[in-house]
Amino acid sequence: MPRRHPPFPTRKIAILIATMIAPLSVAAEEKSRSDTTAETIPDTITVTATRAERSSAEVPESIAIIDQTRLEQENMTNIADALKGTPGVLIESTSGSYSSRMIVRGAGLKAQYGIREIMVLRDGVPITDPDSFTRMDFIDTQDIEQIEVSKGPGNIYAAGSTGGAIHIISKSVFDDRRDQLRLGAGEFGQRNLHLRKSYMSEEGNALAITASHRKADNEWRNHNDFESNQFSIKGGLLPSDNSELETEFSYTKAQLNLPGSMSESQFEAYKHTGKQTDNNDAFKNSARNSEIFFFNSRLNVDLGALTLKPRVYYNHWSHFHPVTGVINDTPGVDIWGTDLELAYDHNLVGKDSLVSGITYRQDRNIGAQKYAYADIVTAGPALVSTLSSRKGELLEEQDEINTVHGFFLQENLRPNDRLLIDAGFRFDHISVEQKTWNSDTAYNYGMGGYLTVPGSGGNSEMKHSFDLFSPRIGVSYKLNKNLTLFGNIAQGEQVPFASELESNSDLKNSVSRSVEVGLKGRAAAWQFDLNAYVSEVEDEIINVRTNGESIYQNAGSTDKKGIEFSGALEVFKEQLPGALSLGFNYAYSDYTYNEFSEVVYSMGPPSNFDRSGNQLPFVPKHYYSINANYTHPSGIKARLQADSWGEYYLDNANSEKYGGYDFVTSVNIGYTKGPHDVSLNIQNLFDKRYAVEAQKDTSGDKTFTPGAPRSAMLSYRYQF
Repeated sequence: MPRRHPPFPTRKIAILIATMIAPLSVAAEEKSRSDTTAETIPDTITVTATRAERSSAEVPESIAIIDQTRLEQENMTNIADALKGTPGVLIESTSGSYSSRMIVRGAGLKAQYGIREIMVLRDGVPITDPDSFTRMDFIDTQDIEQIEVSKGPGNIYAAGSTGGAIHIISKSVFDDRRDQLRLGAGEFGQRNLHLRKSYMSEEGNALAITASHRKADNEWRNHNDFESNQFSIKGGLLPSDNSELETEFSYTKAQLNLPGSMSESQFEAYKHTGKQTDNNDAFKNSARNSEIFFFNSRLNVDLGALTLKPRVYYNHWSHFHPVTGVINDTPGVDIWGTDLELAYDHNLVGKDSLVSGITYRQDRNIGAQKYAYADIVTAGPALVSTLSSRKGELLEEQDEINTVHGFFLQENLRPNDRLLIDAGFRFDHISVEQKTWNSDTAYNYGMGGYLTVPGSGGNSEMKHSFDLFSPRIGVSYKLNKNLTLFGNIAQGEQVPFASELESNSDLKNSVSRSVEVGLKGRAAAWQFDLNAYVSEVEDEIINVRTNGESIYQNAGSTDKKGIEFSGALEVFKEQLPGALSLGFNYAYSDYTYNEFSEVVYSMGPPSNFDRSGNQLPFVPKHYYSINANYTHPSGIKARLQADSWGEYYLDNANSEKYGGYDFVTSVNIGYTKGPHDVSLNIQNLFDKRYAVEAQKDTSGDKTFTPGAPRSAMLSYRYQF
């Protein structure tokens, strides 16, 4: 039977958007006609939406950019520090380290940890696996120039992802203005050391060396410390007057302990004491320790109207990862790929351009092993507690190969100075191959212990392939020098990842189709982005939690509607020395199951429950953030941000809500004089006790992951 695609829901938002933007358009048009003074209109350049340099205002989709000024005001233990407050992006660190959980317009919700369904790139290289899982271990957060967030399906970078793309752009080897020494120390054993030194020849060739060390004891929770050491060397060559070659090699060694979540009674105790002394799990020694080698080389050759941008990359990582039930020991994953891109400037209807290319990538995970825990306490057949992460009996050996073949094309048309039209698509063929040997012993989630069934083990194979088509058309129209109207229609397809297919081999890839319209405003003293979207997702992959086990199912269809606003305004320009700006970000998210029959597993046979019409769990209807930024001519500067996360349902059954949190506040106070910069960063200023994540499984058990208590960190930076 052919797949039924949901229709584009244009009629649902037409009246809403017309009502929303019409008054703004008229008011700004009148202001523009009356304003005859020259005005410099600042904006940020982005490449993530279209693979071409554009000002953010003219990109015909919702995009958020976190620039260097903002990054320097954050602790940057992980990218969550920078992305908090971005409308449409829900991100929290569940362990107080580089590990983050991220949701973009509902994509990524099925993940129990980490980032899934969202393509994350570093300098154009995908660090998201073909099956959509992203590991952030080797991202040096001190070596970031800019982070760009493109939201929604149909992104030209995003192979097999419906949530859009997060592009982390590191400091260029050709930029010697970023050389620095940075030292930081703070509460809970926080330590941060970063050094960058670059060298430039008279011919323009360049070399940059960076080294970073981060550590935190995080003793407010048991088993919650982490440490990472990173080194990279970048080389830049100018082979000719029209070409540029940039190459990077980096090494990361990271150790991360995972403290686990709490029961309801443990969470109540935490709210009184500010400490988590135990978790709600028998597995007390979860961790993820990794070692990563990364190589990336990219070449730009300008041939006039034609620009060639080939890229090759290689990544080797290994990790030791004790989790629920098993100890994962992965000796080495080899990832190599290429992205052969070309850009062609032409004059079809105006100053137009075409971007096209092919993608190839293969991930080879050979010899991955899973072990039982050796040191355990049991009560009958049930495992009560682990005592260490020492490996016991071998439970599984597996070889896995994931391969991506892709092609992308996008035509950018400029009929006149006001109108821009983008039309393009990606097509990706993704294959997943597994060969697995299992012993007769496995961890049984229902029993809560290891169970041996003679003859149940043996060899098995799994092969799946998916053809994913992601078209998109977007239009932006400049109403006047301050306002730009935009809209886009897009489709994205999400591939199931390998562990989901192991849980349910009948899973289908989900298809998301969306319509988005909005208005962007840019002026010297203010800017804003306002948009609304409707997405209908067919066969959304849903995570059902039963007795601590994740079982994945396809929902029939899901309806996602939202409004997002982000704005900043400079105030008291005549009354205050320096500059003071106020910002407000808001997201409204209404996500419901149109058709979903949830299969609930218990000690008896599985049962079906109709969840149609229910809200998706974890995603609040209202999320908002306020911020204030001040700089004084003397070098004093300050930033304050407060984030609020509205109430949300704990489960697919919508049986109970968690109240979220209000105004969790961070503040940064600094002083810059010449090459010296001193700053004090305080997280959770008012020491609120709250949960960054609350869940309820089908058996009724609730778990809570606490937000970090108040902490302060003092940093010093010397700019070479």
